[in-house]
Amino acid sequence: MRASGCILFISLLILSWFSFSLALSDAEASLIAHRQLLSLQEKDNLPNQYEFEVDVQVKFANPRLKHAYVGLQAWKKAMYSDPLNFTSNWEGHDVCSYKGVFCSPALDDPKLNVVSGVDLNHGDIAGYLPVELGLLTDAALFHINSNRFCGIIPKSFEKLKLIHEFDVSNNRFVGQFPNVVLSMPNLKYLDIRYNNFEGDLPPQLFDKALDALFLNDNRFASYIPDNLGKSPASVIVFANNNFKGCIPRSIGNMTNTLNEIVFLSNELSGCLPPEIGLLGNATVIDTQANLFAGILPTTLTGLEKVEHLDVAYNKFTGLVSDSICRLPSLVNFTFGQNYFTGEEKGCQPGSRKGVALDDTSNCLRGRPKQKSQKECVPVVSKPVDCSKDKCSRPSRESPNQLSTLHLQYLFFHHHHL
Repeated sequence: MRASGCILFISLLILSWFSFSLALSDAEASLIAHRQLLSLQEKDNLPNQYEFEVDVQVKFANPRLKHAYVGLQAWKKAMYSDPLNFTSNWEGHDVCSYKGVFCSPALDDPKLNVVSGVDLNHGDIAGYLPVELGLLTDAALFHINSNRFCGIIPKSFEKLKLIHEFDVSNNRFVGQFPNVVLSMPNLKYLDIRYNNFEGDLPPQLFDKALDALFLNDNRFASYIPDNLGKSPASVIVFANNNFKGCIPRSIGNMTNTLNEIVFLSNELSGCLPPEIGLLGNATVIDTQANLFAGILPTTLTGLEKVEHLDVAYNKFTGLVSDSICRLPSLVNFTFGQNYFTGEEKGCQPGSRKGVALDDTSNCLRGRPKQKSQKECVPVVSKPVDCSKDKCSRPSRESPNQLSTLHLQYLFFHHHHL
């Protein structure tokens, strides 16, 4: 099942998410992270054969359950607060009875019962992730969202080759993007939102066969890699970071897979690439609160399934046409807080039953709640020529990108068959 089937209008989720991790002070988070650093072995990885070196005085049904026991007990010791008593029964050798721990037959040997997943979501647990968690090599899911875990994701997680879902959102993790997830060959769902990750995104992230990718509400400040369009993800959220530069033109390669993409509240700039109009299966496209400029590309008429389109709080100019406002699946189109100088009748609020349209705070003559002439003149008197904009020119890394003229031809041909 694709992630889009259970995720409706991600923008609303971003704005409404409640963060448990705010209950942990910066000083406490720093102390926990420091304790993790003191505990790390061999550059936050596990020594070879480590699990066989640990002396455990109880018997297990198979060695893999012993390995899981070692990892889970090390984790319990790395927890400094468990107010909801999530781990109160993490005692003894029966790890399959631990709350939040799930067991099932091993994929390579159905006769063996192994730990196949951990789910401590909404536990409000404070602590860190010890390297011993790399012993959970049979785990297919790792869910710890809405806790107060601090520090980094250890390199030992590269041993978790079966991980399908990795959710560490809404915690207090720090440092660069956790490159260790790139070593998880079966990963489909990656959620690291609401943490303090920073720096650049590795291009390899978009080469992975992910279905859903949540990067929002961190401190990323890089350009979005040019190979964005290689990702087969149905949902990608970049919101509330400090991403800069252009939306890569390769986004047009996601036409068959992308359902929702959210660029909300970053520092992205330039013109919207015409390739956005190729996203014929997208239901949510949100570019609100960035530094985009120029006119809306005519290719947006290709967004036949879009329900929520938001371009508000940018520096767009020119005309908003009926061809966009009358898209067949449209439910909400917000284009306020820009510098548009014209709108066709079908774009005025109330002109289309069942469709919410917002044109406030533009430069539209005769419309209520618009910017003053003093605010409008400096922007509209210096229109951006998107044909010369660097974001609209194919990059050297993308020599096969369709030209704007070719895109317009494709849409004209499609709509007149």
